[in-house]
Amino acid sequence: MQDEIYIKRCIELAKKALGNTYPNPMVGSVIVHNGKIIGEGYHHREGENHAEINAINSVEDKSLIPESTIYVSLEPCAHFGKTPPCALKIVELGFKKVVIGAMDSHDKVNGKGKKIIQEAGIEVVSGILEDECIDLNKRFFTYHEKKRPFIVLKWAQSGDGFMDRDFKPTQISNSLTKQYIHELRNSEHAILIGTMTAFRDNPSLTTREITGRNPVRILIDIDLKVPTNYNIYNNEAETLVFNSLKNTQEGNIRFIKTERENFIEKLIRKLYDLQIQSIIVEGGSLVLQQFINANLWDEALIIKNENLTVENGTKAPSFVHKYSEVRQFRDNVIEFHKNIFL
Repeated sequence: MQDEIYIKRCIELAKKALGNTYPNPMVGSVIVHNGKIIGEGYHHREGENHAEINAINSVEDKSLIPESTIYVSLEPCAHFGKTPPCALKIVELGFKKVVIGAMDSHDKVNGKGKKIIQEAGIEVVSGILEDECIDLNKRFFTYHEKKRPFIVLKWAQSGDGFMDRDFKPTQISNSLTKQYIHELRNSEHAILIGTMTAFRDNPSLTTREITGRNPVRILIDIDLKVPTNYNIYNNEAETLVFNSLKNTQEGNIRFIKTERENFIEKLIRKLYDLQIQSIIVEGGSLVLQQFINANLWDEALIIKNENLTVENGTKAPSFVHKYSEVRQFRDNVIEFHKNIFL
């Protein structure tokens, strides 16, 4: 029970870096001596100290470390990257015990960190609150295990199932759901739309409603019809434009030539190669339906305004799935769906 309490604290710490650690996972660490926390830390961003090192550095009396237990939400790394292996540092300092939330499926770790620590004679316990620790890094695990980004579908629809009125931009979401979606954008690596959404809404796809990082913007524009003076071409974020015409880099805009046949599958493979760990698909009905039909999604968020009737316009995607959770945001609700059939 005590182990679960401290791993839960590791998860809380790790979440402080939500959206900032790509391509690394979010990790928290706690150091405990005789039932008292003497050190805490989490991984802030790529290239900086890992959680275990930050926790170690926060300990005022380092002489207590050999009689202490270090808790970490994800298996300590075992390879040299931009920082040295945390597993070796744990061995060097001679911790009494190591408690791990989830094992790291990345091929550079994958049990190696735990093995290094055990072979040094240090007691290791793993699998504490494992499901919660895996969910914390669902993007990281999906990327490394399934060789593709974690995919979130998102759209808003009226009570009668339309995404707009008379095929023109229509306000369906309220201010609360808009703020929630901007928080979601901050937590995901990239955001994707198609040509029609770019034309209809001229979105910036930034996190302007909150203080946070802007996701990488992805535009599917096969024939490059969207004018370069549209908002998606501004300099506020890195932008990838998937098309059938050219391969060039122009400032913060990268044009990626992709064949039309099996386009979605090729796009997903390219995003994996580019180390994009997660995407929100905010495209129109056609783009969303392609992902649904290919069963290429992990979570879906559907904003519904049940009091709004529009009668004519763009039909929402055909999506038959039971939600796992629903939340009320004044006159909007958000249905949360998880794909359990992957």
